[in-house]
Amino acid sequence: MAAAARLMKSATRSAGHHSALVKRAVGGDVSAFEELYRDSVGRIYAVCLRMTADPGIAEDCTQNAYVRAWQKLDRFEGRSAFTSWLHRIAVNEVLARHRSEGRRRTHLELVSELPAGTDVDTQSRDVGANADLESAVQSLPDGARQVFVLYAVYGYTHQEIADTLELAVGTCKAQVHRARKLLRARLDK
Repeated sequence: MAAAARLMKSATRSAGHHSALVKRAVGGDVSAFEELYRDSVGRIYAVCLRMTADPGIAEDCTQNAYVRAWQKLDRFEGRSAFTSWLHRIAVNEVLARHRSEGRRRTHLELVSELPAGTDVDTQSRDVGANADLESAVQSLPDGARQVFVLYAVYGYTHQEIADTLELAVGTCKAQVHRARKLLRARLDK
């Protein structure tokens, strides 16, 4: 219980801190935007990499997301957390890139969202289980994979996914169901 309370307090403090940084950045304070960047770049890069499966494209999409966020910062209304708003910009950036290139990727890189300053070499994982799941997710059809990643990994609601991907809510639900069914079949082998 105490851990949950500390986590909530930390999240509230972080949201308040981000809110203050956004206000400063809107006023032209580049250092405030740089701090927002440092606080969130790992998570934003991770979502781009998961969706593109290409580190170079993920870097481009991450950079473009921050450029777009800087350009639209005065439109951020604060109805959601800054990181949620930025996450949506990044997802839209990846989807726009897919549409403009006219091709779909079928690979998904396993990427962890590491806190800023974490040394990757010190992270240990159950590589076998992650590799099996990763392989199964990679094998999903594009539509099912994108919806599944946004829903199951990032916690988007069906309505948010529908709005972002310009799909019907029912289509999103069907894609999640399809992805789960395919994953179960592949992992039970």
